[in-house]
Amino acid sequence: MIRRAKISEIPDILTITQACSKKMQDNGIFQWNEHYPSKEAFIKDIERNELFVIEENHAIQGTIVISTLMDEEYKPIQWLTPNGNSTYIHRLSVDPKLQGKGLAQQMMDFAENYSRDNNFISVRLDTFSQNKRNQCFYEQRGYQKLGDIYFPKQSKHPFHCYELVL
Repeated sequence: MIRRAKISEIPDILTITQACSKKMQDNGIFQWNEHYPSKEAFIKDIERNELFVIEENHAIQGTIVISTLMDEEYKPIQWLTPNGNSTYIHRLSVDPKLQGKGLAQQMMDFAENYSRDNNFISVRLDTFSQNKRNQCFYEQRGYQKLGDIYFPKQSKHPFHCYELVL
């Protein structure tokens, strides 16, 4: 089941994202670190009603943020659709012990359907240029790579921006 996250679940959410960070680093992908994702970011996500979790038997298995806010870093990108009516995906994570079981696909299906059902015209996101698995994941879903942005606190490498027109 996918539902909105609760503030009381932040410790469990951080445990998952920290495990994801460690797994990525073990694979030479330095996408997440001690600065990101943060407790403060998840608190803001919950306050904005934008953080969702996937759970089974009351155990959180992963997270996804479906936001309507366009980050400053995204402004230079030449998006496929006009700004103002898109959702933005952030902090997609699946407990490493459960990866490969289709949970990320389920959360992206949910995000895309949520966006369609709420009359948004596209879904936008970024993914780390060094994370080829994620790039393949989004491209297989029909997302188009449009340009690069940088998050200096995370990496010297760029993040590729993607958009799916609904």
